[in-house]
Parts: sequence; structure tokens; C-alpha cells
Amino acid sequence: MAHSSRLQGKVALVTGIGNGIGQCCALMFARQGARVLGCDLNTLAAQHTVEQALAEGLCIDSLHPCDLTDPHDAQRLVQWAVDLHEGFDILVNAAAFAAFAWIEEMDYHQHWRKTLAGELDLVFLLCKAAWPVLKARGGGSIINFASANAWMSLKGSPALAHCAGKGGVLAMTRQLAMEGGPRGIRANSISPGLIETAATRAHLATDPHFHKTALDHQLLPQRIGQPEDIAWAAIYLGSDESSWVTGTDLRVDAGATAC
Repeated sequence: MAHSSRLQGKVALVTGIGNGIGQCCALMFARQGARVLGCDLNTLAAQHTVEQALAEGLCIDSLHPCDLTDPHDAQRLVQWAVDLHEGFDILVNAAAFAAFAWIEEMDYHQHWRKTLAGELDLVFLLCKAAWPVLKARGGGSIINFASANAWMSLKGSPALAHCAGKGGVLAMTRQLAMEGGPRGIRANSISPGLIETAATRAHLATDPHFHKTALDHQLLPQRIGQPEDIAWAAIYLGSDESSWVTGTDLRVDAGATAC
């Protein structure tokens, strides 16, 4: 993979590095010169990413297991980053988990509350823990992940709780941008369309109708998105190239939300 220096000299704290978008962001940030600190709830997956980085001659430090729905673990992660590098310049809130069910089958605790904790609460908890560190460094970039589902519904997708969680991330990020502006803290979100990850691959393979529905809803219908499509947007938001960008949402979705 090509290496560059768009993030040279920056320290990036990336969550959910074990797979999918978080893993891709961690590796691509390191390739762009950032010193990457990561975490994941899944120890084996996180260690695999660390080893993949080493195989490329890169270094990713990881704290695992780390449960970001626990306020204590969120604070522990931030303190670990401070102890290693006196803080960080970029916070990438890629970690998330969700439960999918139609409203008639949706259980309050198993589906609704679990999803809001895994998509909204953990972003709030880590932003809150990271805020004093970013203030002390004179600012930084927070990158949150909303979703195309925060802007639209997709036929065939039982994503009620997911839509609510990611809609909350979208709104929360705008508020963080307002509160962080005077302190030099930028906060932006990325709304991915349907991305092929470990979490979506099986569903895409076993439900060809859903696969076709997703492609038909895109203005660029040739393929489902890949984690790299999202990581490039995150690199831009973490770099000095976006120093005048805050409170915005980048929809990286092959035009799905423009339909």
C-alpha cells in the first residue's frame, strides 16, 4: 500500500480497529504518517490489525479489550493515550454495534437499548472523556460516523434503532462543533452508504434482493462501498486540509441520499 505524509506529526486515536471501517482507518492513517492509537472490544481482532500494521512496517498501539459503553473504559482509553503521547490530535469514533429488527419484533433491551448504547452512547462517552485533552492541546479533529440511514430509509432493511442511533450522532456532532469552535476543536461526521464489512457481508451474500435494492438506490450502482472509500474521507477530515471544516457531514454513499 502507498504511504504518504498527509497526517505526519499527528496522533490519532481510532476506535474499533478490529475490523471494517475502524480497521481501515487505523491502517490508512498510519500509512499517511499518523501515530495511531487504537482499541477494540475484540482482543484477537485488534491484535490482528496490530500485526498487519507491523507487516507493513507500521506501528499501531492498541488497548484491548476496551468496552466504550463503559464510562470507566472510555476514560481509561484517554488516559492511556495521554500516558503514551500526552494526548492526541484526532479522535476517530469508528467503533459501533447495532441490532436490526422490524418494529413489531423489536425488543426494548435486546434491540433498541443495545443499539443506542452501541451507536450513540459510546460516541458521547469518548467525546466527553477526550474533550479536556483536546482543549489542552489547543484543538483537534473529532470524526464521528453517522450513516446514510440517518438521512433516508432503505426498503428491506429493518434498521429502526440504527436510524435513530446514527441520527443522534449526526445531531450531536453539530452541537460538538458549536461547543468546540472557540477552543479550536473541529467536529465532523461521515455518513457512509452500504459498506461491505464483516457485519454486512453475510447479509449481502444471502439476500440478493437486498443487494439489488441497495445498488438500485445508488446513483453509482456498480458496486457496494468498501471501508477504504470511507477512510479516505476520514483522512481528509483529520488533516490540516480541512482546517476550515467543522459541523459538516460528508455523505460517502454513491449518491444514495441524493435520490
